[in-house]
Amino acid sequence: MSSQAYTPGLKRKEMYLVRKIRKLPIPGEILVKEKDNVSPETVVARTKISGVPQIVGAALDLGVDPRNVERLMVKKIGERTSKGEVIALYEAFFGLIKKNCLSPTAGTIESCSPITGQIVIREPERTVELRAYIPGTVTQVIGDEGAVVECPAALIQGIFGIGGETHGELTIVKNPDGVMDHEDIFTEHKGKVIVGGATITSKALQTARNVGARGVVTGGISDRDLTDFLGYTVGVAITGHEDAGLTLIVTEGFGRMPMSEKIFNLFKRFEGHTACINGATQIRAGVIRPEIIIPRPDITKDIIEKEEFESELIPVGLRPGTSIRIIREPYLGALGTVTKLLSETQVIETMSTVRVLEAVLEGGKHIIVPRANVEIIEE
Repeated sequence: MSSQAYTPGLKRKEMYLVRKIRKLPIPGEILVKEKDNVSPETVVARTKISGVPQIVGAALDLGVDPRNVERLMVKKIGERTSKGEVIALYEAFFGLIKKNCLSPTAGTIESCSPITGQIVIREPERTVELRAYIPGTVTQVIGDEGAVVECPAALIQGIFGIGGETHGELTIVKNPDGVMDHEDIFTEHKGKVIVGGATITSKALQTARNVGARGVVTGGISDRDLTDFLGYTVGVAITGHEDAGLTLIVTEGFGRMPMSEKIFNLFKRFEGHTACINGATQIRAGVIRPEIIIPRPDITKDIIEKEEFESELIPVGLRPGTSIRIIREPYLGALGTVTKLLSETQVIETMSTVRVLEAVLEGGKHIIVPRANVEIIEE
């Protein structure tokens, strides 16, 4: 069978050797060495990044010829300025006409162009610190760029997420098929990763943010609730950089979608443990899945390898008994098990001739779908 007949699926592992490459955007200082033990908050590397230049249209603000801007500057080249401070001033008719140009940011006056009348302000240099994200052991130092951290863990990948890397105590607040609402979230959830529900309301997300929850994991979410929470429509191609105040991960899809029983049972098993989560999602080339990593100090790398739960495990392909998720309508997000791979091709609504499979969904419904419409869920 061609490997193009299916989409490689989500990982859902009780034992998995997680390896994270922690790499700076530019070379810098590495603060760890091989065999060091690190926590999620450990700074493994840091570097300094030049400030962003801000261009100010001073001639336009002052209403003067560009050649006259430099002599009207009250802040000179090389001097520091703060946000909102006057950097150039024009007065005429004994002060009856007065115009000024304000700095849009804190920084250093870098230049003034007599041709455009623009002033360039360079924002301050900033330090970027790279944290380990997961607890574990440094297995490799990558020159002056970063390090590799390794951690035995349980791993659950989601369908979609927003927000970046964070961690907190895993806490279940709702059953897998209910609606997580604001009444389910309390002040004691501060600093925690809360789990449950077939969907979550925008008010619940706002409450979770307000009480200081680190993250929320749920089965599904509606476009409307997500938009209401963020205040804008989020693109689904690349996420993870949203300034949402918490990280959200959806395990099943959009809409009201009960969390898979197997996934929910994994969360129940590890309730009270630390969970390291990241909502970053990319559905284009170089797929990135949102993830929940639950460190497991009770197992070792040797145990994982002995049980053949290796971090680079390759799916063996579709076959009877394979757990799958449907990734296209009309069964989008449904979970099931392959019962038979049909040798005959079928013509579908688009008039394409495709290879299909039989599957039984959770709940007992038997369906026939194109093989390209499913993804494998690794057990």
